[in-house]
Amino acid sequence: MARASGPKPVLSERARAERRLGLLLCAPAVAVMLLVTAYPIGYAVVLSLQEKDLRFPGEGGFVGLANYVTVLTSELWWTALFNTVVIAVVSVAIELVLGLALAMVMHRAIFGRGVARTAVLIPYGIVTVVAAFAWFYAFDPSAGFVNGLPFVDDDKAWFGERFSSMVVIVMAEVWKTTPFMALLLLAGLTTIDESLYEAAKVDGANAWQRFTRITLPLMRPAILVALLFRTLEAFRVFDSIFVMTRGAQDTESVSILGYNQLISRLNLGLGSTVSVLLFVLVVAIAVVFTRGLGTQAPGREV
Repeated sequence: MARASGPKPVLSERARAERRLGLLLCAPAVAVMLLVTAYPIGYAVVLSLQEKDLRFPGEGGFVGLANYVTVLTSELWWTALFNTVVIAVVSVAIELVLGLALAMVMHRAIFGRGVARTAVLIPYGIVTVVAAFAWFYAFDPSAGFVNGLPFVDDDKAWFGERFSSMVVIVMAEVWKTTPFMALLLLAGLTTIDESLYEAAKVDGANAWQRFTRITLPLMRPAILVALLFRTLEAFRVFDSIFVMTRGAQDTESVSILGYNQLISRLNLGLGSTVSVLLFVLVVAIAVVFTRGLGTQAPGREV
């Protein structure tokens, strides 16, 4: 990624006045955002530095980084982190391939384009908890239909072991959020000039060459933005796991681990520590995508 070098351009008086006006117009929104986001984050950091367990209200106090040492040396944390990374990487990779295929179909559809886009959006419009319950009951051995399909054991307990539970959770995530990925990629497809494809055809390029040398390079910003949004969302996966397994069979994610510490075990210190670590990981992912892979804010040079 190369940045423009040399002296900064001198702004005119009108440009400076427009910049000041823009900052003033944005100031109320920034103040509200800081109020609703900065305060909870700051309070979570304060709690993470204390031994605070609601089951023992008379005990506790400032313990420094002891909670972070406890969490980072716990096998539960690393198991939850491993599960979270596996779910995020596998589901986002599948969604990228399926989303790109759906986007190209919707982009090239001549008839029924509006109906196709509406139909694709249906899974994404369903509340995540409702979708998770639908997948849970579909794979339930007593009430679901999956065990009645050919080549599937009638008594297969999908949520009785770790691997099959993770497979169902990933499938539910893919089914729910692939439409979101497809819409973002479709927006990128619509920005490509059709004359480039016509020129490539004249030069003898086949369909695969047009896809790899025109479509993919020009869709790079849209692909990176879609990967960023979905990776951040997948890394905070909670609903599907909570509904299907509640973390049983070693399927806890980092969000489930934080929930169990905060709500189930009433340990605000350790729960806040997990939340702060999750926040740091999400920020790190955002920085990697925006800096390391070249995704820039609109209006900036790449």
